Amino acid sequence: MFEMALSLWRSRTASSTLHLFANTLRGFSSEVTNSSAQKTREIMMNQMMYSDINSRIGSCMPLSAMRIGTIIHNIELNPGQGGKLVRAAGTSAKILKEPTSAYCLIQMPSGVKKLIDSRCRATVGVVSNPSHGDRKLRKAGHSRWLGRRPVVRGVAMNAVDHPHGGGRGKSKSSGKFGQVSRTPWGKPTKSGYKTGPLKRRR
Repeated sequence: MFEMALSLWRSRTASSTLHLFANTLRGFSSEVTNSSAQKTREIMMNQMMYSDINSRIGSCMPLSAMRIGTIIHNIELNPGQGGKLVRAAGTSAKILKEPTSAYCLIQMPSGVKKLIDSRCRATVGVVSNPSHGDRKLRKAGHSRWLGRRPVVRGVAMNAVDHPHGGGRGKSKSSGKFGQVSRTPWGKPTKSGYKTGPLKRRR
């Protein structure tokens, strides 16, 4: 149990707390397992909509129960699905308009405004550890501890391994002068090449 909690803590950027339950967790798990999916969803929705939760930092409640200007994080995309948005260290979102019975307008950390179902839940407050981005890695081994493997440049590879590979010395082309930058699978990556989905025509 301790090793599992330690590995979970290492994989997260924000500070984590471990909560241990004696009989409550076991009873809740057995109730979910024995009931059908539809009944489980109804139980969860009733708990979300009618639970008496104070609007304090760390409280989790549906978006419909919050007010305009509330700072939130760990937002669900679908009711009862679990938090999917705004979970990185030091991030937060903001409710821009008073939530209605259908949707709630939220401003994401990137500035994008998103309409989310008002039945979805979120946590009040900002994710902890805001100085995560200011941390400096003291040596290369520290990066390996975090699970990040080295990145090798394509021009340093052989021609069989990458389109940029091959050539003599510090060759900036792969045998052909003026060839555009490509991915390891041969697709162009620069020069205005469109990599995203095509825009729908009107």
